[in-house]
Amino acid sequence: MPDDVSPAPNRYGAAAHRHAPQHPSPPIPRSSAIPSPPPSPFAPGPAAPAPERLRVVVADDNPVVRAGLGVLLSGRADIQVVAEAADGREAYEKTLEHRPDVVLLDVRMPGVDGISALPHLVGIAPVLMLTYSRESEIVHEALRLGAGGYLVHGEFTANQLVQAVRDTKDGRANFTVTAADALLAHMRHGTPPQRGPLPEGLGSALATAPAPPPAHTAEPSESLSQLQPVVGQSSVSGGSVPTPNRQQYGLSSREVEVMDLIASGMSNQQIAATCFISEKTVKNHINRIFTKLHSATRSEAIAHWLGTAPRNPGRQP
Repeated sequence: MPDDVSPAPNRYGAAAHRHAPQHPSPPIPRSSAIPSPPPSPFAPGPAAPAPERLRVVVADDNPVVRAGLGVLLSGRADIQVVAEAADGREAYEKTLEHRPDVVLLDVRMPGVDGISALPHLVGIAPVLMLTYSRESEIVHEALRLGAGGYLVHGEFTANQLVQAVRDTKDGRANFTVTAADALLAHMRHGTPPQRGPLPEGLGSALATAPAPPPAHTAEPSESLSQLQPVVGQSSVSGGSVPTPNRQQYGLSSREVEVMDLIASGMSNQQIAATCFISEKTVKNHINRIFTKLHSATRSEAIAHWLGTAPRNPGRQP
């Protein structure tokens, strides 16, 4: 067709034109991945340090309690049980060695009890009393000697215990119902309770115990050399204690076991847990023991059992 010839009009009178696309569409990319950034010219910084774990020493004469507390506390990401102790002397040695953030301390323990060890421990680390002992006078004495809190077994949950340990490290006090009631009664009366001998001779080692020396001047084994139970001091202060003739009391094997636990400072609840018997059964054993030992109180029975009771010629043992 000649160049000067126009295309024929269509039936609408307009010329028919074929328009080819002047700007073709760009191809769709097959991958939409973001290109990786160029390598950094700076050296990588040090990794963030892991948070330090709260370090705890557990002092309780019951190995089952110690094991349970170890599993419970060390199962938390921020807490670690670094040592265990079975009495106040060992608690002091472990605390002096490990310098923990918190010490969990029982009251009734054989040898050096918790109340006797408490004033020596609080100079090293915060102490949280964790015990079956619920007597008001013991609560007051523990707080007077510097305890940072007082929890009675059976009155708290696992989470509450964990939080109490954290709070003790930070200087916040925690009390379960029994301890709180003792404090509330004191506040209402406005006068401190009459200070007298604590039950079962608790705290008796304080009379001759020296102040704890710095860690670099004395070995832990020597620092509490005078912190002994009352019976242990008898041979030091003069005269040896004769070996008691326990056969004369006629106790059964179970009664001997219970009496030994009483003499070690255990409560009825602790004896029941140790012997796998009920507290009612423990009380029945104690009643029979008191009758055979001609004793009216625990301290009197312990004195007869350990051979430290004064001789009374007018009364047979």
